[in-house]
Order: sequence, then C-alpha cells, then structure tokens
Amino acid sequence: MPHKHKNPVCWHESKLLPVQVIIVIKISKISVLLMVSCIYLYACNASLNEFVRATDTMTSSGRGTAAPSSSDMATAIRQALSKGVENSINTLGKTDGFNANQLVRIALPDELQKADTLLRKIGQGRYADQFVLTMNRAAEQAIPKAASIFGNAIRQMSIQDALDIIKGPDDAATRYFQRTSETKLINSFRPAVEQATNSTGVTQQYKSLVSKAGALGQYISEDAKDIDGYITGKATDALFLYIAQEEKKIRDNPVERTTEILSKVFGYYLGG
Repeated sequence: MPHKHKNPVCWHESKLLPVQVIIVIKISKISVLLMVSCIYLYACNASLNEFVRATDTMTSSGRGTAAPSSSDMATAIRQALSKGVENSINTLGKTDGFNANQLVRIALPDELQKADTLLRKIGQGRYADQFVLTMNRAAEQAIPKAASIFGNAIRQMSIQDALDIIKGPDDAATRYFQRTSETKLINSFRPAVEQATNSTGVTQQYKSLVSKAGALGQYISEDAKDIDGYITGKATDALFLYIAQEEKKIRDNPVERTTEILSKVFGYYLGG
C-alpha cells in the first residue's frame, strides 16, 4: 500500500502559524513600549518646561510674580524719595522741629561747652540758653529750602540710579541725595541761616558769649567762630538723618508703601 504523505502546505502552515503569531506579538509589544516611552518623554518634557517657566518667574523674589519694569522701578523710587523728603522737611522745618527734638537739637559747639559750664556757675546760663534757642530756630527756618533741591535731584534720577537704590543698602537713596545734593543744600541753607541769625541777633549773641567766656575765648578756633557754618552743617546732617529713617521705613515696613507701585516694586525685591 503506497505511503500517504501529508499535505505539504498544511504542514508548513501548521508549523509557521505559531511563529507568525509570536513575531506579531513581539512587534506589537515593541510598538506599545515605544508609544509609552514617547508619551513618558513628552510628559517629562512638558513638566520640565513648566518647571523652567515657574523658576524664571520666581527667580528674583520667589513670589511667582513678574519682575517690575524699569519704568515701574523708577516711578516707585521717585515716589519713595518724594515721600521721605516731604516727611523729613515737615518734621524739621517747623517751630521746635529742632529745638524740641533731642535727636537733632543743635547744642553749643564743643569748644564752647566749657564756657557754657562757666557761665552757668556764675549765674549767666540764660545767655547760653538763648543762644542755643536762636541756633535751632535758624535751622528750622532753613530746612524748607531743601524741597526744590531734592525735587530736582528726584526728577533727574536715571533708571540705573533707581535700580541701584532698590537693590542697594538701607540708606542707598540717602547716599544718592548726599552725592547729588549736599553741596547745593549747604549753599542754599547758608543764606537762609545767615538771614535768620541776623534777624534774631544770634551772631552778636555768639560774640557776646565768647567775650563772656573770658580767658577761655582765646582757645576757640576761627572755624568754631563761624556760627552760620556750624548751624548749616548741623541742619544738613539732621535732614539726611531723617531721610535715611524714612527710607528704612519703606524698605522694612509694607504699611509704609502707601501706593500700588511702591507695594509692587518694593514687595517684589524686598518681600512683604
């Protein structure tokens, strides 16, 4: 009986079918893995982009707000300086702004302290008291002259000046005023002081006080005898002291940032 062979086609199909299935399955798995990898990489990249954008936004302040523009910074600094100058002039440039203020009250020049002690010992202390009062009144009358000088300094401020002040130390604005305005202040204060001392007779009182000091008068230097210069210097120092205090308030205390732009700029760079 002849040997019957199985159908070769069926034999090959029966053997190849499982191989084809395996190949298809493997290809499908690879495709799935590639697809998942792409999705994962896309998600990671998106997260990274979000992180970079958030980091860029928070670089300077950590508050998640956009950095103020150069124009905003200049406006904020001008407002802060105007506020500080106005408050300082209003505090010092009034009756008893110096005389009743122990922080800035102008005392006798150091070289006259011994004379003051001597005069009080012999019952002539009223001369020293009157002299001190007239010195402080002269300073109080001179201080308002600063308004126009500081106003010009504020208007002439550059964008770079504003940026340096915001990022600078607590007295950066005060230093700016000292650099740009101190000489102008002295030149403006001096005539006002001279007018006040002449009208109140302070210069004559000073000479009288020196003469009453007797032998001590010979030890008083020529510089110390320039009473108008002495008062002018003290008035200038007092004004800068108060401006520095006002500046520090705005930097340290958010409540002092009384306008929206002040809050925005100083809040971004200094917090609060």
